[in-house]
Amino acid sequence: MKRAEFIGLAEDWFAGQDWKPFKFQKDTWTAYLQKKNGLLNAPTGSGKTYALWVPIVLDYIRKNPDYKTKHKKGLKAIWITPLRALSVEIEQAASRFAEEMGTQFTVGIRTGDTSQKDRAAQKRSMPDLLITTPESLQLLLASKNYDKTFKDLQAIVIDEWHELLGTKRGVQVELGLSRLKTISKDLRIWGISATIGNLDQAREVLLGPESKALENSVLVRAFLKKKIDVRSIIPKKMEKFPWRGHLGLHLLDEVVPIIKESRTTLLFTNTRSQCELWFQKLLSKYPEFAGEVAMHHGSINKETRLWVEQAIRNESLKAVVCTSSLDLGVDFAPVETIVQIGGPKGVARFLQRAGRSGHQPGKVSLIYFLPTHAIELIEASALQKAVVKKAVEDRVPYLMSFDVLVQYLNTLAVSNGFFPKEIFPEIASTFCFQGITEDQWRWILNFITKGSQSLQSYDEYKKVEIEEDGKFKINNRGVAMRHRLQIGTIVSDAVLSVKYIKGGYIGTMEEFFISKLKPGDVFTFAGRNLELVRIKNMQVLVRKSKKKTAKVPSWSGGRMTFSAQMSELLRDEMYEASALEQDEKTSPEFEALKPIFKRQQRDSIIPKADEFLIETFKTREGYHAVFYPFDGRFVHEALGSLLAYRISLLVPISFSIAFNDYGFELLSDQEIDMQQVLDNNLFSADFLMDDLYKSLNATEMARRKFRDIAVIAGLVFTGYPNKLIKSKHLQSNSQLLFSVFRDYEEDNLLYQQAFRETFEHQLEEGRLRISLDRISKQTIVWKKCAKPTPFSFPIITDRMREKLSSEKLEDRIKRMLKQLEA
Repeated sequence: MKRAEFIGLAEDWFAGQDWKPFKFQKDTWTAYLQKKNGLLNAPTGSGKTYALWVPIVLDYIRKNPDYKTKHKKGLKAIWITPLRALSVEIEQAASRFAEEMGTQFTVGIRTGDTSQKDRAAQKRSMPDLLITTPESLQLLLASKNYDKTFKDLQAIVIDEWHELLGTKRGVQVELGLSRLKTISKDLRIWGISATIGNLDQAREVLLGPESKALENSVLVRAFLKKKIDVRSIIPKKMEKFPWRGHLGLHLLDEVVPIIKESRTTLLFTNTRSQCELWFQKLLSKYPEFAGEVAMHHGSINKETRLWVEQAIRNESLKAVVCTSSLDLGVDFAPVETIVQIGGPKGVARFLQRAGRSGHQPGKVSLIYFLPTHAIELIEASALQKAVVKKAVEDRVPYLMSFDVLVQYLNTLAVSNGFFPKEIFPEIASTFCFQGITEDQWRWILNFITKGSQSLQSYDEYKKVEIEEDGKFKINNRGVAMRHRLQIGTIVSDAVLSVKYIKGGYIGTMEEFFISKLKPGDVFTFAGRNLELVRIKNMQVLVRKSKKKTAKVPSWSGGRMTFSAQMSELLRDEMYEASALEQDEKTSPEFEALKPIFKRQQRDSIIPKADEFLIETFKTREGYHAVFYPFDGRFVHEALGSLLAYRISLLVPISFSIAFNDYGFELLSDQEIDMQQVLDNNLFSADFLMDDLYKSLNATEMARRKFRDIAVIAGLVFTGYPNKLIKSKHLQSNSQLLFSVFRDYEEDNLLYQQAFRETFEHQLEEGRLRISLDRISKQTIVWKKCAKPTPFSFPIITDRMREKLSSEKLEDRIKRMLKQLEA
């Protein structure tokens, strides 16, 4: 049979289901049967599972003409998914096609949820298709004689590749693929990705840097005309001084008719606490929804989540309030409407959520945007343009993740052992390690066998033995067991308890905020100003402080920041607003915002494309300076600290820093000499790394980052399943190692990696440079204002939120608004 005849078999099967294959599906079938590797770019719900499962089965039929009567057992294909929730759906689709084509294919699932009994059965006889996760694939590589398991492997498909790209799980996949390519000579590798800005690079990371030049690698795109209808929910009365306090709840009554008119509605919130709040308020105000409205987020137990997903499928729920836990996968057709509560912070996330509605080819996706404060309507306007332009973010891949490499080499050493000469070219062929040098490789081999230069006298770090024939192998059963228990790259953020130094428990805070503080710093927590005395054994020891200025804590739920794309779109909207004539007809969002724009123009300005706005004013709290780069929270946090540090070099002064996605504020009890700031060119990118180190306590941030690196690299052990080691011990163990490397071994690759990742991934140093570069080319407009402006108001009220209970905050803001409106 010719290739076209094989494809005809699949087309006949599709016709039997009353379906017609899309062009992208047929293109993928053809490319696969031509022995090509590739990346398929297709939206959720477009039939991407059949795009790749069909040719895998057809290829098997082609190679085994008597497939209906004879069946050769063994693993033929692996399907990797980042989410366990997706595996059941993939299994159902795959089994159905394989069965109805008359093959004797078996399909199995192996994830963290798979029982010990099923794993043992798989060990005896592998299914033909195995659906698994990146971690479970590594566990298979850690089992004895894994090469026999994989020798007849024909295909490996990585689903939702955009979710793995730019994470260490993605690096895990790259390394696993580099090994499988050597073992399985006839292997075809395919990825499936939603739309991201750097699709070509995504393919290169998946298939390796050499794939660019190879003719056997393709990028197949599904050009499905997906119509997305974005509608803003515009408040009837617009406040001239917007603030974020009500989490959008003041528009609850506007949402209810939308829920009632739709068969099923998903209400997406950005944080778990916001999700809980909306769910409670919806039911307390509209008790008739009891039993028809549910909630779904990552902290809810698995049984409830699965029940909710099933209830959406069979339309027994009217609405589900959820977080990003329903962003991906979980395939259900009938969702009619999406409501996005608050800015989604990124275009890709917004499009992904919109695609949950009309989740079938050819259907219109309807998404409502509900602003949590008025200025977010600018985001709604920006998102509408992004949908038209298809402006989507890049995912930045990791480079030189030595912690993942150390874990991977230990995995190979635990199973069959490895010869460095054979493994080095495989590792150097991956995107992540394409720049690895011979010296770095030697250092890594020394590290796993001797425990690096400063740890040589401790036997526990000498995990891998070099056998007589030069093979690197782990022979100690205890070491092997501990390694298998700790395979993976997901390390959760630790929670620290906050206590008075004299005793008395106040509450808990996440590590990522505490790591930025130095002893003596004052922060606000639980309505009190507290001075950090020291961090000891995962406890934050504090004393009360009478200082007026304090840092405001942030939680990782509120840690989402604007993507670079989103920031750019927002700035464009702002520049457009600055050119608006008062009587000019424009979009509904801008029409609604006119009173705010008018007031902002009266009290200050709306900056144009070539302007950078700084506002200063005095209130009862002190002297405020507000800066507007419109670059997202992470960049503003770093910029605020950098500027505060540079000003303090000119004059002795201390600041409280507050920031949101639009700008940042420096507040002090003495007046800032802004002219001096402008004259001294404090927005320069010169000495940036050096000043960031000093302003943000970068060593402390890197020390926290090192904990994750130490866990992944197996330097510290997290414990046995029923006896996990407390995070305070993990932290103190990794801190001890960090201090040893800092004092005695500064060229330690894992120690250096901690600093690199802090700057590249946490502080977004690249975006910070671009931001400073842009400001240096703009005209700085400094406005001395009599009182807070509409743009500065959300930043000020955000800072006050941490000091006051929500009732007191509402009262305080009402008083402030009265004064401002007067």
